[in-house]
Amino acid sequence: MSKLMIGWSEADITPETDKFISLAGQYYVRLSKEIHSRLKTVAVAFSSGSDHFLLASMDNGGVAEVFQKAVREAVVKLEPAIDPEKIFINAIHTHNAPAAKVPMKVKGAHGGVVKAVTDPNVYTPQEYIDFVVPVMARNLVNAWKNRKAGGVARAFGFARVGHCRRAVFADGTAEMYGNTTRQDFIGMEAGEDSGVDMLFTYDEAGKKTGMLLNVACPSQVMESTYKVSSDFAGATRELLKKEYGNDFHMLYQISPAGCQSPRDLVRHYTTEPDFWHEDGVAVIADRLLTAVKNAQPGKIDYEPVFKQKSVRVTLPRRRASYVDYKKAQAELARLVAIKSEDVAYKEFCDNTHAAEKKDGPGPYDDKTEHFVCIKNQQAVITRYESQDEVPTISFDMNVARIGDIAIASNPFELYLYYGQNIKARSKAQQTFLVQLSSGASIHAGYLPSPDGEKFGGYGGMIINGQCGSDGGFMLADITVKEINALFE
Repeated sequence: MSKLMIGWSEADITPETDKFISLAGQYYVRLSKEIHSRLKTVAVAFSSGSDHFLLASMDNGGVAEVFQKAVREAVVKLEPAIDPEKIFINAIHTHNAPAAKVPMKVKGAHGGVVKAVTDPNVYTPQEYIDFVVPVMARNLVNAWKNRKAGGVARAFGFARVGHCRRAVFADGTAEMYGNTTRQDFIGMEAGEDSGVDMLFTYDEAGKKTGMLLNVACPSQVMESTYKVSSDFAGATRELLKKEYGNDFHMLYQISPAGCQSPRDLVRHYTTEPDFWHEDGVAVIADRLLTAVKNAQPGKIDYEPVFKQKSVRVTLPRRRASYVDYKKAQAELARLVAIKSEDVAYKEFCDNTHAAEKKDGPGPYDDKTEHFVCIKNQQAVITRYESQDEVPTISFDMNVARIGDIAIASNPFELYLYYGQNIKARSKAQQTFLVQLSSGASIHAGYLPSPDGEKFGGYGGMIINGQCGSDGGFMLADITVKEINALFE
């Protein structure tokens, strides 16, 4: 066994600009000059013997493969000793940060339907990339240079954070944030996971230096507000510093949670904050702090089994049939004859902004409106026309073992269903699955369960992601196989 070396670093990635910041994550434009909480990147470098890998979280909505490649290239220029293929970046999925979008030329490669903002007073994605890539690269190199002999200990806790956000109705359809008071509501599509997986790191004196915090919920309480925010993941990070010291670092990871959010749609927000506003950020952060404080880590292992592998995974894209294609063409023609896309988009935004002014919880946009229906049909047409030219999606999966825990990443908003499948079959004592990590050859998007695919609605349609449930089962099998190979 070799000694484990661990290094931490974090840096501020909040844009320094007087321009309005376009916040990514919704179907409509939100421009902000106000900051609720600073955006950060947190990096940790692990090495043992001749092997190593580096993880970084990013307070952002998502990570594109081309973005990660840019960071990797910048890191190697600063520190050639780091293998760029062993750097993996994951997003916390705040909807209150600027997009770090790098152009992709593949038809149907991008997700989202929001109209581009061309106002010169708005901070552009390219400006953000130019700013943030060097910062993240330097931070990763700092984590590498900060490595010292240390140890790890795993722990497990519970916190009420994520809930299923897809309501199912008697007509066989589902809606994200659907109205559960309807007479035809028959139940939530999936369950939830209140488990909190933790991996603490220590120095040689036994002092805690940081942790991986893995929770099945995206950090998106603030998603419909107009403020830059690291949301509850950032708030938890700051609370942990108060508890363990300013040199304690927390790297937030989202376990598969494509169908999850911080809102309990069954209790109708009557027992707690609605988790659409700022007050909910502090509540969830306190719940996670309590889970961490109550955790009972095992014995510190200073020479754990250390294995890491980067696996290029290729999955089939979800296909549109010829019948789907013809139906979409006919429906699109019907929709645009009623109302053009531009008129429908203006109406969609006007209705959203009117809803924002009402008291109460979101969502303030309606995914059944005319504009969204137009985009849904366009997506089916685009998929059919591109699926033979680009039949697959591929990505780098980080698979690692540290002691008796495993880490495995994927680029999707992966439904809880697959996370449960993988964790149940993993040979690791604890399995840290990390979604929205590293990006893919094309924008990955949601990966729905069989029920999500069948019931449709936002999160379950072709417009929302590149893979269907066939790809999901394949991903689960590949992940389990790679994890378990590290324990043979």
